[in-house]
Amino acid sequence: MDDHEHEGEGAPHAPHAPHVPHGAHGRPRTAAQHWAAFKKSPFLPAVVLTVILAAAAGLFAGSYTYAMANPAPRHIPTAVVTGPAAPEQRAFVADLEKALNASLRLTKYATYPEARNAVEEQREYAVLRASGRGVELDVAGASGASVAQLLSEAAVKVGPATGVPVTVRDIKPLQKGDPRGLALFYVSLAAVIIGFVGAIQLSVHARGLNPAERIAFTVAYALLGGFAIVAVADWWLGALRLPFVESWLILALTMFTSGMVFTMFNTLMGRWAMIPTWGLMVLLGNPSSGGAVSWPLLPSVLGLIGRWLPPGASVNAQHAAVYFRGHQHAFPFLVLAGWSLVSCTVFWTWRHRHPGGREPAPAPAHAAGA
Repeated sequence: MDDHEHEGEGAPHAPHAPHVPHGAHGRPRTAAQHWAAFKKSPFLPAVVLTVILAAAAGLFAGSYTYAMANPAPRHIPTAVVTGPAAPEQRAFVADLEKALNASLRLTKYATYPEARNAVEEQREYAVLRASGRGVELDVAGASGASVAQLLSEAAVKVGPATGVPVTVRDIKPLQKGDPRGLALFYVSLAAVIIGFVGAIQLSVHARGLNPAERIAFTVAYALLGGFAIVAVADWWLGALRLPFVESWLILALTMFTSGMVFTMFNTLMGRWAMIPTWGLMVLLGNPSSGGAVSWPLLPSVLGLIGRWLPPGASVNAQHAAVYFRGHQHAFPFLVLAGWSLVSCTVFWTWRHRHPGGREPAPAPAHAAGA
């Protein structure tokens, strides 16, 4: 071994020279590069969701508070049985409107049966008729518990003040298990919420479903879910006596409509589909449905558009099915069917944009060879 080798073995290793950055890797990233990296990271959707959830919380509380916290009557449809009205009776109507801080939208009917039929048809909320030197006020709790309560309380106060004897009675009372008239609102709310939550879960856990399969499974969970709601509310809890088949099909149609509305938005907007679905069905649809607060007590805009949205149509159809049998209207069913048809059409037309689905199975090898 020569001296150079010996010296190399015995000498300590020289420390590594520090790494000197050079070229493009050594320059600090620009703002544009930071933004590009942020957009590719999971932090961007997390930040967006944080802002959206905070806004949704405020809007959710605001929409329900605006519609329900302080309901005020505006125009209450009231049937009046025509006849020679005494001055006291005219004074009673005028003072009743002042007490309500609203106007009664009076419609004259020649006979009491005609006025009563108008209530059954859900065109009027009360019937006013003369009774000697007094008046009789018939309210319909099933048409709207909040309206009936306001009319009854106001009439009892106004009568003695004007010196007019007043008799108040409820000609369409609510069922004993639902004294506030909220049970139908809750069962419809359950159908709406579970309807689009079910569609969300299908998009997450059954992403590979093809379009026809997705629609079929939406029909399946809507039918089973509607059956479960009716069974719990009627058979198990006994809160309501429901016309089983009619209520079941209304709830199933509501769930299917809600699920397909989300599927439509999911096709058009991808992962942000929850925003318009929540806004349409929950922030706007449920407060304006007339279930918790009757339409005459809602702000006029909400009272108008509520009838054209799936939650309002569902509540409307259920009220007629439970309390006004034989006087069901086609309009709420047309609303639900219309939303379902539009949603299915949009989904089917642009199904290639939907984030779900799966590729067709490859052909067998022998078929490919042939």
